Amino acid sequence: MTRVNVKPDPRLDLLLERVVDVPPELVWAAWTVPEHVKKWFTPAPWTTVDCEIDLRPGGIFRFVMRSPEGQEFPNVGCYLEVVKNEKLVWTVALRLAIVRRASGPTLLSFTAIIALEPRGSGTKYTALAMHRDEEGRKRHEEMGFHDGWGKCLDQLVAYAKKM
Repeated sequence: MTRVNVKPDPRLDLLLERVVDVPPELVWAAWTVPEHVKKWFTPAPWTTVDCEIDLRPGGIFRFVMRSPEGQEFPNVGCYLEVVKNEKLVWTVALRLAIVRRASGPTLLSFTAIIALEPRGSGTKYTALAMHRDEEGRKRHEEMGFHDGWGKCLDQLVAYAKKM
C-alpha cells in the first residue's frame, strides 16, 4: 500500500485528511476519468467545463474552471506518480517555467499528492498541496484551500455514491 511518505512542512504545505464512506476504487475513478472530474472538481457554484487526462508519469492533467460569472480559468498540470487506487502526484509548477508570465493574481505553483487508503468499506483520503514558498502557501490558504478542497471532496463523495 502506498502512503504519503512526505512529512508536511507547515511553512510550505496545506493538508486535508478525512475518512470518507466510499471505497478507494470509486475515489480513484472520480479523480482519473475526465467525465467524472467534470462533475465534482471545482467547488460549486464554480464548474469544471473541460478536462483532459493522460494518466501516466509525464502525462497531462488539464482542466478548465468556470466562475459563476462565466470567466474561464485554464490549468495544466503534469502527473509525476500514478499508483492505481492508491496515489496520484501531480504538479502545476511546471507551467511557470514554460509560460514565464503570470495570468493574474490567482496563478499558484504547487505539487499535490492525493493518497487513498482503505478504511473498512471507505477510504482515508489525504490531499497534500506542497508550495515552493511561504507566500504561495499563504495565498493558497487565503484563497480558501481548506474550504474549497473540503467542499470538492464532499462533492466527489456525493458523486461517487451515484457512480
